[in-house]
Amino acid sequence: MFGIETIFESLPQFLVVCLILAVAEAVYVLLGFGAGLIAVGTMALLLPELKDAVVLLLLVNLPAELWIVRSSWQRISWRGVLVIFVGVAIGTPLGTSLLRWGDARFLLIVLGVFLVAVGAVFLSIRDTQERQMPRWVAGPIGMISGILTGLFGTGGPPLILFYQLQGVDKAAFRGNLMAIFLLMTAVRVPSYAVFGLITAPRLWSALAVMPAVLLGALIGNSIHLRIEETTFRRLVSAALLAIGILLLIPGIR
Repeated sequence: MFGIETIFESLPQFLVVCLILAVAEAVYVLLGFGAGLIAVGTMALLLPELKDAVVLLLLVNLPAELWIVRSSWQRISWRGVLVIFVGVAIGTPLGTSLLRWGDARFLLIVLGVFLVAVGAVFLSIRDTQERQMPRWVAGPIGMISGILTGLFGTGGPPLILFYQLQGVDKAAFRGNLMAIFLLMTAVRVPSYAVFGLITAPRLWSALAVMPAVLLGALIGNSIHLRIEETTFRRLVSAALLAIGILLLIPGIR
């Protein structure tokens, strides 16, 4: 396809992936999270391998992460971001090792129930007051996120909850999350390259879908700039609730 080797087998498949990634990137730039939740599972149904979906999303997310971090630089608490990142780096191998102990389904159900409850509570309150969290909290939050990443591949919820509880404004919320995800990407890209996951067809595929991704990012940023702080916080709360429900589905099967 396109005269070069890509992961796409047909034009309709390519167009559907473009649509999925445009929506995922719009949500990612709007909220600061959610791209993987939308894109990986749906693309995995269309692409030859799950690895194709994971690597493709990693590559196309990078420009948006760089853009948002650059534009939000003054709103990012870099000290907290770095502490959280260290916690993630420590927790991820711990979570991976826990998988050897058996079925982690119970923990997945607990996490899902917790997120549903928290999302529902946040939706029911209208307190937007900014709070100063103790500095020591950032490390454990990062470690919990890393453990969940190692266990389930989904370490975002503790980070989302952490910044939601602080009541920071939408620019700081998105900027801090994007900074953490950018640091994760900076580690993942060379790691994937060393293990041969970043191939020429996947690189060409990322370039081919980039116009759709950038369009989605522009739409997401436009919405982000227009919505009110209260609406933004309610969207984040609704997303937490949705993530909890999605985590419960495989956990209770």
